[in-house]
Amino acid sequence: MNLPEALRYLDSHINLEASAGMIHGLSLDQMQNLVRVLGDPQTAFKVIHVTGTNGKGSTARMITALLVEHGLSVGTYSSPHLQKINERISWNGESIGDEQLAEVITELARVAPLSGVTPSYFELLTAAAFQWFAEIAVDVAVIEVGLLGRYDATNVVDADVAVVTNIGQDHTDGTGDWKVAIASEKAGIIKPDSFLVLGEPDTSLHPVFAAEGPRGTWTRGIDFDVVGDQPALGGHLVDFRTPLGTLDDVYLPLHGEHQAENAALAIAAVEAFFDRPLELDIVQAALAGVTMPGRFEVMAYGPLVVIDGAHNPEGARAALATLENEFDVAGRRVLVVGMLGGRDPVQMLEELGTRQADLLIACTPSSPRAMSGADLAAIGRAMGVMTEQIDDVATAVQRALDVSTEEDVVLIAGSLYVAGAARTALESPRT
Repeated sequence: MNLPEALRYLDSHINLEASAGMIHGLSLDQMQNLVRVLGDPQTAFKVIHVTGTNGKGSTARMITALLVEHGLSVGTYSSPHLQKINERISWNGESIGDEQLAEVITELARVAPLSGVTPSYFELLTAAAFQWFAEIAVDVAVIEVGLLGRYDATNVVDADVAVVTNIGQDHTDGTGDWKVAIASEKAGIIKPDSFLVLGEPDTSLHPVFAAEGPRGTWTRGIDFDVVGDQPALGGHLVDFRTPLGTLDDVYLPLHGEHQAENAALAIAAVEAFFDRPLELDIVQAALAGVTMPGRFEVMAYGPLVVIDGAHNPEGARAALATLENEFDVAGRRVLVVGMLGGRDPVQMLEELGTRQADLLIACTPSSPRAMSGADLAAIGRAMGVMTEQIDDVATAVQRALDVSTEEDVVLIAGSLYVAGAARTALESPRT
């Protein structure tokens, strides 16, 4: 198959990311059967497994950069993608090529029927990543969980290092003891031989992770932390207390105090992996080149145009804090927001500072799970905010640019689907 044919094959399988029923049963049996007929490629390399409500993508990219700077061959698997499916599977920070992706999916299509199951879209992509990493003989794979942890398709791996960034309000109705329930699911990536690097500050949740019996644990705020963080041009200058030492004056070219915390997690994870302290010059070189598309990414100045894939209350709160703490906006605030169903839209708009905005443009993400722009616009108007409804993301972004002056800020947020579509629109030549 060529790539279009391979993608059609993938699309012929249930895509739980695009459906309302996000969790496909509560079993790893299908995924285990699928990788078994492939020869269990996930056992061919060491694994750093990353989960958490927010920050897992950024943390995984930083871990990858640190490992590559040490001279290792590193595979990285992440989800979802912003613009192109190839982004999910990468080697040493470079996305898999079209031909290589088509080849590995073709092999999956040949072998998958032997498993006796009908895998989902995500299970096939996950197996494709494992297969490709085994074929190119990576030393280590950095694997980002798709959803929660315990029953996520990625959890057929046995992590050498398990990383949990935090526990937040996502994929939950927020009722009952939801924090413990989510923590328990995320703790499921911890295996008996895993070393746990824990970023969640709520000590009442720590026993949930300890109950999984990791061989050792380092916790942010106890064993490692950010001890100094100063805004710098285009990012932050950060001092770290690591589990095995200190690292001062590390430039991180990302916006947001939360990114310094993600970097602390990444450094601790790599120290756990190597079981030794990291050298300052290697950490500085690795993190200086880190980029995070769609995560408080500045796309233009005059007006300031920012894309942030914030899709839950904690992420929205961090986006607003970053804008207010790190940028001096003299003009108006224009928000372009679209979100998926299953979120509390009022809470999301509040956390994004919508009441203080001069204009909200409500759009509709390209997903079957999308909340309609009309519904979001109605909520914005009920909050007393000047609101327009433009369903198409690219058109909404263009409208925001057209009504903005050089003094203004355009913040595009609410969903990674919106972030990806906006990024594509902003990268396209204007006509």
